[in-house]
Amino acid sequence: MKLSLKKIAVALTLAGACAGANATTTPLGSLSAGAPTPFQGTVFTGGVFTDIFTFDLPANGGSGYSVLNFPLDIPGVGSFNTVFSMLSLVSNPDGIVGNGDDSQVAFASGGQNGLNALSLTFGPTAAGSMYLAVSGLANGTFPGGAGLYSGAISVTAPVPEPGTWAMLGLGVGMMGFALRRKMR
Repeated sequence: MKLSLKKIAVALTLAGACAGANATTTPLGSLSAGAPTPFQGTVFTGGVFTDIFTFDLPANGGSGYSVLNFPLDIPGVGSFNTVFSMLSLVSNPDGIVGNGDDSQVAFASGGQNGLNALSLTFGPTAAGSMYLAVSGLANGTFPGGAGLYSGAISVTAPVPEPGTWAMLGLGVGMMGFALRRKMR
């Protein structure tokens, strides 16, 4: 009896801890180059799902996106599993998800049978509001069907503007000219 109460407590703890993470839209804030920005999703409703992660990208930086299934088996209780069907990067100029100004700029597809991981890259791009839509199927055996996944967004350093390159070239040229005069 003690073992089954322990299993039920673990299941209820997981359900309670993850219930808040099952939100449809999750803001990630302004992203910058450097360490990847992690995110995660938990689906307890089973079946088909789409989670949205909103963020702002800096100007002229490239970006990479990835999601990975996090399979988990709790003996005697059930399992969590996610199969991805699509990862979509969407430009969202006004920051409001789902209205007429949203436009998909990149996507990766899991095909007919889906995948346990998806990734895509995009950029460089103008600064702006974007969102990542993660779609798939939660098909774990946990009561009602469930899935867990994690992901990350990486932003690369901005590409310098042509004017910056011109100034760099001019500065190097002037240093060369000064060195040449000094050596004479």
